Amino acid sequence: MIDWAAIDTAIASTSGRPFVAERRTRLGGGSINIAYRIENAVQAYFVKLNRRECSLMFAAEAAGLAELSQAVGLRVPRVITLGQTDAHAYLVLEHIALDVLTPAAMTRLGEGLADMHGIVAVRYGFDRDNTIGSSMQPNAWHAEWLEFWRENRLAVMLDALAPRHPGLARDGDALLAVLDTLLAGHRPEPSLVHGDLWGGNVGMDEHGAPVLFDPAVYYGDRETDLAMAELFGGFSPLFFEAYWGAWPMSEGYRHVRRPLYQLYHLLNHARLFGGHYVAESRRVMQQLLANA
Repeated sequence: MIDWAAIDTAIASTSGRPFVAERRTRLGGGSINIAYRIENAVQAYFVKLNRRECSLMFAAEAAGLAELSQAVGLRVPRVITLGQTDAHAYLVLEHIALDVLTPAAMTRLGEGLADMHGIVAVRYGFDRDNTIGSSMQPNAWHAEWLEFWRENRLAVMLDALAPRHPGLARDGDALLAVLDTLLAGHRPEPSLVHGDLWGGNVGMDEHGAPVLFDPAVYYGDRETDLAMAELFGGFSPLFFEAYWGAWPMSEGYRHVRRPLYQLYHLLNHARLFGGHYVAESRRVMQQLLANA
């Protein structure tokens, strides 16, 4: 049973004004968390729920949203409160009525993302680990991008898949051995990246502003967001035209780094869902090995 009274109390305590939900509507679309819109005559909130032991996942998401809120031209849901009841962890965000992006909003999203990528750190990583889907995503700081991508991204996924997919693991070991060749001379700035930029994690608010949510934030190569955006669709050519117009594409992205960065997400899908993602991951690795 969901302890709604405790959540209402936490919202009231954080916001500084009384709140008791008069209506709670279960929302669809998520496969990891349970989501609700809760509201009264004055205010509405978006609530995510999961098992009590998932509180660290919600804390990491809240930290990621706070980091993304530095961006100009992009809207990010404001964190209201988070915590635990006896049975659940919860994360409460401002409720934003989302719509499909118009062509103008797609252009604004591309421009806004380029601006967001201009927010940089001195190293690669993040202050805490978070999740990509339901998989843990380690974000230990590294001084070199090559080492970050090798240790915190590809090796983590390959180690998780190795017991069930030895052929994939062999290809992965070969790829890790030539990663320094594939990324030779590529030293990107540690840009603030969304980390899970697919069409299901963007929208448009009632004023036409693009909205980013459900992040897997870290500081890394900005091209990782672009590669993810190209992998599963949901972004019109206007988005890419606006982004590359604001921050031109670097040599080596199309044929080397794009598939290399997409591989991380394919491996994660192979880990979570199996099926054709295993074969697709091997195909991409073999293509990269041929280019090394």
